[in-house]
Amino acid sequence: MWSSRKQGALVASPKQGAPAPTTKARGDAAEDAALLHLQRQGLKLVQRNFKTPGRGGGEIDLIMREPDGTLVFIEVRQRASQRQGGAGASVTPLKQRRIVFAARHFLLRLGSEPPCRFDAVLIDGASGHIEWLRAAFDASGAI
Repeated sequence: MWSSRKQGALVASPKQGAPAPTTKARGDAAEDAALLHLQRQGLKLVQRNFKTPGRGGGEIDLIMREPDGTLVFIEVRQRASQRQGGAGASVTPLKQRRIVFAARHFLLRLGSEPPCRFDAVLIDGASGHIEWLRAAFDASGAI
C-alpha cells in the first residue's frame, strides 16, 4: 500500500475504486513521512501531537530531540500545490503563536528548560519532496 518517493517521503498508493483519503489521513501520512525523515537525520521522537488543554490552545505535530539534547518543536505542513505560497506560507504568525503557546505548556512539565528550536517540515503533495527548515521561526517573534 505504501510506496517510497523522494527523500524518504511515504505516500499512499491509490487503490482502484477506493475513496479519496480524508484530510486527516493525508495529514497523518505527511507526519509519518516527516517523522521518518527526521529520524533518519538522527532525531529521536519525544512526543507526537501534543495539545494544550482547553479551547483556543495549540498543537505541536512532533516534538523531537537532537543528539546534542536540543528539544525541537516541529510543525508539519503539506500542500498539493504552490498556489498561495505552498506549505511554507501556511505557517502564519497566528499558527506560530499557537505552537509557541503549546511549547511553553510542554516545557512547564519538564521543570528545566533545555535548548529549544522551532522547525518546520514542508511536504510538496504533488512530488512528495520533503524540505526541513531548521529554526523556521522563534518564540520572540511569535509573542
